[in-house]
Amino acid sequence: MLEDIRESSQGLTAKIILGLIILTFAVAGIGSYTNSVDTSVATVNGEKISQQAFNKAYQAQRSRMAQQFGEMFDTLSNDSNYMANFRQSVLENLINEKLIDQSAESLAIRVSDERLKQTIRTMPEFQVDGAFDNNRYLAIINQAGFFQSSAFRDYLRVEMTRRQLSQALVATEFNLPYQEKLQLALQNQTRDIRFATIAAKQFEAGIEVSEEEIKSYYLANQNRFENKEQVKVNYISLNVNDIAKGIEVTDEDIANYYQDNVASFTQAEQRRVSHILIEFTEGDSESEAAAKTKAEAALSRLSQGEDFAELAKELSNDTFSGENGGDLDFLEAGVMEPSFDEAAFALQNVGDTTELVKTSFGYHLIKLTELKAEVIQSLADVKDELKAKVSNEKAQEAFYEQSQKLAQVSFEFPDSLEDAASEVNATIETSAWLSRTGNPAPFDNVKIIDAAFSDIVLQDNMNSDLIEVSDEVALVLRLDTYQEANVKPLAEVSAQITTLLIAQKATQKAQETIEELLVQFKAGNDISEQLAQLNAGFTTKAGVARYSSDLDQSISREAFVLAHPVEGAVSASSVALSNGDLALVEVQAVQVIDAPANPQIAQQQTSQLAQSAYKSYVDSLKIGAKITSRTVAEPTSY
Repeated sequence: MLEDIRESSQGLTAKIILGLIILTFAVAGIGSYTNSVDTSVATVNGEKISQQAFNKAYQAQRSRMAQQFGEMFDTLSNDSNYMANFRQSVLENLINEKLIDQSAESLAIRVSDERLKQTIRTMPEFQVDGAFDNNRYLAIINQAGFFQSSAFRDYLRVEMTRRQLSQALVATEFNLPYQEKLQLALQNQTRDIRFATIAAKQFEAGIEVSEEEIKSYYLANQNRFENKEQVKVNYISLNVNDIAKGIEVTDEDIANYYQDNVASFTQAEQRRVSHILIEFTEGDSESEAAAKTKAEAALSRLSQGEDFAELAKELSNDTFSGENGGDLDFLEAGVMEPSFDEAAFALQNVGDTTELVKTSFGYHLIKLTELKAEVIQSLADVKDELKAKVSNEKAQEAFYEQSQKLAQVSFEFPDSLEDAASEVNATIETSAWLSRTGNPAPFDNVKIIDAAFSDIVLQDNMNSDLIEVSDEVALVLRLDTYQEANVKPLAEVSAQITTLLIAQKATQKAQETIEELLVQFKAGNDISEQLAQLNAGFTTKAGVARYSSDLDQSISREAFVLAHPVEGAVSASSVALSNGDLALVEVQAVQVIDAPANPQIAQQQTSQLAQSAYKSYVDSLKIGAKITSRTVAEPTSY
């Protein structure tokens, strides 16, 4: 057959057809390069917001929500309408940020390289023992996804520019005394109310739900009946703390560690000195000669018994230390210039003074004012501390060695954890069902979940790579059981839907009933008998505060929405309660209580005004902006 095809392709007609096919692909290929598809999610005044930028912002916001609300957010994320609004809010934030960036650019708001550098150096996240540490800086920004320091600087510059603009807006806001007074009056206001609660459940009797209604609800709300994608994994866990329990530390181990690290338990000799500085211009022989003559005169006056501190105040060109009698506090070797160090550390006794000492700054006279001898902590004093350190170091070494073995053996024998477990003398454990979010520790770690749902574990059915959860915990895992996401069958959820629909119809019937009662009540009729038939009656509460804790929040909230009662009119309404019941609420009286000024109220109002001003500014930018956006779909992975 292949031979026939080869022979048939040698003719002129076949060659022409083949040429046309090649030309078609060539033209299509050129088109794909010259007409790339625009995947941006929005354009703001000609600047595009990429799909990648949206995905990054979406994932970050989703992670924050999952951490903050846990299982509640898992439930919300199954609601397609909620997630559509969620994605739209992320896009709106990106558009607002783009408008702010453009506004800052037009206002020539800049953050200098020097300020940026200073900000980074003073950020506590990048400091070790109070000083900037470059290795820690690089490690942290790499962990955050900035693999080039320039990328982090660009990110920080944008954030600082935005903050500079927002602070300029909010710092100009202030509240007025009358606003504070009104706010206090509203907050301290109390109301006398009465309310009657009607239970919706009593209306359930006799309500019927058809099979068609159940099926329609099921089809319209399938996301509510979805089994999430889940996985169970077998795993081997290494933990430094568990390893440490089996570590033995001998007295010899402690003594050897002490000898190897004796410098760590030694407080070096400390010297406190004062000095008198006579400056000269370096390279100017006349200036240097004059300074030397003046310094020698000072040395002569000291030899005649004059007070060093008084001479420092009078003569020293180092005015800062001179005001304190020349005091330089305690010095460590290597801080000053070599000639100064050599002379200062050559002084033997407190009160001794050097001859003239020349540095690049000038001529110095140095006096030793306080001397603290070297102190070495004894082995007995630090034995308990050293035992813990040696134990921890040995445990860390053993943890590292076992981690390497675990990684190696689980890779060499990827079809089972048995060999790896035997190698590190560990037990294979099995997790509970895991989903992509909301798992207990340590399975709340994103590295573990990414591995559990990775292709190598789910599709290839192989051991995962070694997962370094932290400096103290490492895991290797493999698939035990996988459950795909699926919608529960109607038969399984039919009873649940029936109960739900009955409750909805009962609530609707209760709502209709209470609305009829409200009409009669507002007309001035006595509805006590009707309420009694519904197993309800009025409850009176005097002096209810705005945020009363002894009432259903729906009732107290509605009570403060209602208008002040006036003669000849009833101030009342109905409200749905959090448990599905309904209530009829009436305001009978309002009390306004005078209260002294409260600084917190002023700060709160100023903050609210500032937020409002910032929002108004962004809204004003939108008015004159050319913004186009498209509906964003759920990212395929997160």
